[in-house]
Amino acid sequence: MVRKATATLWSEQDRRHPGERRRLFTAVSNAVDADRVLYPGSFVDISPSFVFDSVTYVDTDKRAAKFFADDDGVREIIADQEDPPEEPDFRFIHADYTSDLDLPDQDFDLLVSLFAGFVSDHCTDHLRIGGTLLVNGSHGDAALASIDPRYEFSGVVLARAGEYRVSTANLDTYLVPKKTQEITADSVRASGRGIIYRVPAFAYLFTRTD
Repeated sequence: MVRKATATLWSEQDRRHPGERRRLFTAVSNAVDADRVLYPGSFVDISPSFVFDSVTYVDTDKRAAKFFADDDGVREIIADQEDPPEEPDFRFIHADYTSDLDLPDQDFDLLVSLFAGFVSDHCTDHLRIGGTLLVNGSHGDAALASIDPRYEFSGVVLARAGEYRVSTANLDTYLVPKKTQEITADSVRASGRGIIYRVPAFAYLFTRTD
């Protein structure tokens, strides 16, 4: 049975994004080849495990650590979803993702960076060549990835009324700053803010090429 604290944390998380994160990850899973997922800064967002077979979550929050410690409860939440993986494999690492996570290099197919800072700066080594970075514009990580020579811009995630779809059309119109400015890794890190683009997207997909 799901512990009360586990159920409460998940209910609060799901109320913030009622079913949307599952729809987001479903759209991404339909567009990219990914089985193993790394999700730094996840808090208690277990929605990738509704879709992907294997997910490693990373967060410093003590509440997240207690949440994932209720293994049976988390599995029950996953099992209650529509068409979940038959044998979900998940792991939680209670750590700062900017530190050494003791994870193998190039071991993951999908790296998730959502509202969590410069995930790509610290965790790209764990993403395989040909793997995908899913990143939104928050805190500037999408801007950082856009100038990272290890990545090639490969798609956008568009959102409308809580529904998501991945598009690869007209990619040259995205990631163009609304204001003329020089974007450097140092300036992005220093500001800690996203770039305002002429044509925004909910999130962006980059393929690791190097």
